[in-house]
Order: sequence, then C-alpha cells, then structure tokens
Amino acid sequence: MLVTLDFETYFDTKVSLTKMTTMEYIKHPMFKVWGVGIKIDDGPTEWFGEDEVEDVIDDIDWEKAHLLCHNTSFDGYILTQLYDVQPLYYLDTAAMSRGWWPGEPASLKEAAIRCFPADETMRKGEELVTAKGTYDLPPAIEDVIADYCIQDVDLTYAIYQQLLPNYPQKELDLIDLTCRMFCEPRLHVNTDKLETFVEQVQAESKEAIDNSGLERAVLASNKQFAEWATEQGLKVPVKKSPTTGKMIPALGKNDAGFRQWQDQNPEYAHVFTAREAVKSRLNETRAQRFINCAGACGGKLPSPLRYYAAHTGRFGGTDKINLQNLPRGSQLRTALEAPPGHYLYVADLSQIEARVLAWLADQNDLLGYYWSGVDVYCEFASKVFDREITKADTVERFIGKTAVLGLGYGMGPEKFQATLKQSAERIEIDFDKALSVVRQYRSDFAYIPKLWVALENMLRQSRTMRSDDGFGISHKCVQATHNAIQLPNGMALKYPCLQMTPDGLAYKSMNKLVKTYGGRITENVVQALARIIICDQMLAIQALDGFNVVLTVHDEIIAVADQSNPEEKLQTMIDVMRTPPAWASELPLEAEGGWDIGYSK
Repeated sequence: MLVTLDFETYFDTKVSLTKMTTMEYIKHPMFKVWGVGIKIDDGPTEWFGEDEVEDVIDDIDWEKAHLLCHNTSFDGYILTQLYDVQPLYYLDTAAMSRGWWPGEPASLKEAAIRCFPADETMRKGEELVTAKGTYDLPPAIEDVIADYCIQDVDLTYAIYQQLLPNYPQKELDLIDLTCRMFCEPRLHVNTDKLETFVEQVQAESKEAIDNSGLERAVLASNKQFAEWATEQGLKVPVKKSPTTGKMIPALGKNDAGFRQWQDQNPEYAHVFTAREAVKSRLNETRAQRFINCAGACGGKLPSPLRYYAAHTGRFGGTDKINLQNLPRGSQLRTALEAPPGHYLYVADLSQIEARVLAWLADQNDLLGYYWSGVDVYCEFASKVFDREITKADTVERFIGKTAVLGLGYGMGPEKFQATLKQSAERIEIDFDKALSVVRQYRSDFAYIPKLWVALENMLRQSRTMRSDDGFGISHKCVQATHNAIQLPNGMALKYPCLQMTPDGLAYKSMNKLVKTYGGRITENVVQALARIIICDQMLAIQALDGFNVVLTVHDEIIAVADQSNPEEKLQTMIDVMRTPPAWASELPLEAEGGWDIGYSK
C-alpha cells in the first residue's frame, strides 16, 4: 500500500523550520498540526482537518504501508514521534529529485518543472502567507490550505510515478535507510558530558580573552582587529575579495596568509588564540544544539543526512546539525552513544578512493601494493627521497600520502606545494621539489594520466549522443551516455548543457557554467564509485540480523548492535566491507574498526 502524505502545520516568526531543527520545531509547545492530505495508492487525495488527523492515521495499516512524501524526514518524523507509527518503507521525492538531477534545486516546485516541463497544470501553488501566525484556522483559510495541500500531495505522487521506472531499487532502499536513521533514531546523547564540555569551552574562551588584553569586540571584528595589528606595527595579510575583487584583510582561520602571519609572529600567539576562541564557537554551538535536540527527543538524536548532497552522490549534513565533521576524540563525538545494552560498531574503509582510482586505471603495480598490505605512502615517499621511508619519518610519509591521495586527479606542483603548506602539518617544500614529486608520480603511475584522457574523451563523445542513443564508449564499469557518464548502479554523473568553450569542457550547475577536465572528471567518477561501494555496504550491514546502521561519515559506517560477542559482530561488518562489488571483483578493499558505548573511533 502506498500512502502519499503531507502535513500542514502551524508556523510563525519564531516557531519555524527556518529558526529550528526539525526535532525542536515538532516538539515545540506551540507546534500544531492543522491537517493532513492523504492519498492511498492511486485514489483521490483527501484533506483531514485537525480533529480528524489522529483517527485517519490510526485507520491505516502502517506495517504494510510505503510512506511517500516530498521531504519525508519532516512528515515521517511527525508520524513516528507524534503518532507513534512506523511505516514499512520510506520514499521521498525530494531525495529522488536530488539523485536524478544532482546539484540542482529539489523543491517540490522545481521537481515538478523538471518532471513536467511542458505541462503548466503540474505546478505548485503559491505559498500561503495568510496562514503565518494563525494558530486556530478559520474555515475560509482552512479551505485554502486544504486545496493547497491536496495539490502538493497530487504533485508528489505524480513526480514519484514519473521518476520511479528508471530509479534503481538499491537507491530507493538507500533513501528508505536515510529516512529511517532520522525518523527512527537510535543514537543517544550523553547530555551531562556535553554540558560539561560547554562549560569547559566557555571557561577556556574567557581565560583566553582575558589573557589577550583586548576587548571581545576587537577580537571579533576583522576591521578592528586589523587596526589593532597595524598599531602594533604588524603588516596585515590581504586577499582578493571574491565578491568585490578588492583587497581585504586575510584573517580567516583557513586563509594561508593568516596562518603564515601567525607563524611569523609567535609573540602574539596568546592574541591569536583569543581571536580563535571568539570567532570559532562552532563546537560550543553544536554541543548546545545536540543538547536541545536530545531534550526534545527523549535523549535521542536523529541522524540528519542529506541523500545525494553532492554531484557524485555523497551524503551531506543537514537540518542545522552536521555529523560529518565531528573532531575525532572530541566530547562532541564520544557523547553520541549506543542505546542501553548496545555498542556502536564503527568500521572504516581504508584508502577507498585511491584504491578505486588504481583499479579504474589498471595501475596494477599500485593495486599490488594494496593487495599485499604494503604502506603505499611510505613506498612512494621512498622513491621521492631516494631512501627507505618508514612510519617514523612523519614528514616524508605525509608528503607521500598527500601525493598518493591528491596527485591522481591532475594536481600540479603549485597546488601540491600549497596543499602541503595549508595542511595541519604546515609542511613547506620548494617548487623544484614539488615539481619532482609530481613528475615522479606521473612516471611511476603512468596509467593514471592515461585514465584522465580516456574519461575526458568519453565525456566529450557524450555531447554528440542523443538521449535515446543508449550508451557510447565505455571504460570498465562506466559508459558514456547523453551529457553523462553512466555508473554501474543505474545512476549517472550528469553534466547538463555540456559544451566546448575556449577554456575546454564546461557544463551548467545551478545556472552557472562550471569548467571540467580529465583530472576532475576522473575525481568525479572515482568518488561516485566509492560512494556506490560504501552505500551498498550500508545496505548489506542493515540487512544483517541485529544490526541497525545509524550513521555514515565519509568512508565510515556506524551501526548499533547488542553487546554480545562484539569481536564477532565487528568482524562481520569488516567482512562485508572487504567484499568487492560484482562489477569490480579485482578491487582490493580493506577496513578496520572497533566498538564502544560512545562514538569514539
């Protein structure tokens, strides 16, 4: 049974999704469901007002229901948290739109235009500004909202029917899992640990500001901080503004000039520390957000992941909570815990993109290193420095690591030099050395530059293909199709309006012309293939008895399972993640992991 559904809810200036997370909004005392539009299978869409909602939801056999919404995390969360029902399967046309048109807006309005470009009847109605701040709906406004809601449900159903025939089942399963991780949360939050963390951060920040001798306002303002620095006789680093083109102070923590400036003026380290404490309140803010969400959700934290957040299909953080970049070992991370009687099992794919690149390029010597377990970074660094490099040679090994992970996509010596300098290690090498490393890489792994050429030629050919031509030239598991590269899972890397410009290949994304070339195309393909592997592994682990996947971070999969036989459970996960896909049976995969109450890896 397919249930297409859309809730209409109260909102005002402060109580809205623009101001709050989904969790805080739905659990807010002012939150209220005005009504719901429901379509069962292909039947007529009906509106049910506030007093009817609970009864109509109770009448549906949710154990047999596939829930379909546009942004299912929102409507599904209302169902699971307020009405205590869990559908058999979650579907989401917003997610399907992002997957089918990567990088493009996925609102209901935009999805309808893309699905039905020539049909003006298939359009979303105007937003209802008259209902803002209206807690109890007058009959006239409810009638308007009811019509509006029915139209949204019908559009959602139509978009789903349009996209479904060509949408891979595994991708639908992944959408289901993504929604399930949010709507049926299993991560718990240790709020005591986070409250202690917030107090600690605030105390350290105050101490740093006091030690600096400067006012908070001076530390917070780029203009005032630059004026203070000038008064001290310091030459403030500058950069070109991306918006105005004018030279402005380069005082962002990731600005290379600012980082170099700090290194050159160690006597002001206490001031730089204070400025960082004032400007970077991300971890404090995030910790408080976790606390607030846990308070609204009975101590649990949904996993807000955006399906197909990138051109290559990778997940992204969403809903004002980004779980994709929690610092390793931080209390933000360890405060995320398993339910009582369970562990978090965490397994991480090793060098997945570098391995996929070597396999795709038929760089068999590099593949051999991976198969044999040789430290690839040390091996390459040994050639660069003409002596044996071990893990103890941290600087040289890091240069080798940066080369192996970065030079496979066409990075030149200048960029390689800058990448090392801007890294946490802040390694500086001269241009000649950077050039020799690049040349060494391209000489040792000569099939990889050949791959850049092959994939660029593939994409160039795709421009002349019609959408109904099928497939053109192929390279291993990928094939050219109209303005796209077809992937082995039925999805595609799409390059809309692909064209030749004086600067080479370019395509449109978000109404902007984006340049691309062999190295970047290769990076897109490698990342997309790595994403397929990781996502297939997530589904395989989710299907294991007693396992529930609760999060993925980059190349890491986090699952909840009970505490019995933890070594065996972890090994089961690792075995899944070491198994190559059928379309790349010769691909050497490796994974490692651990388990704990908290997310500690």
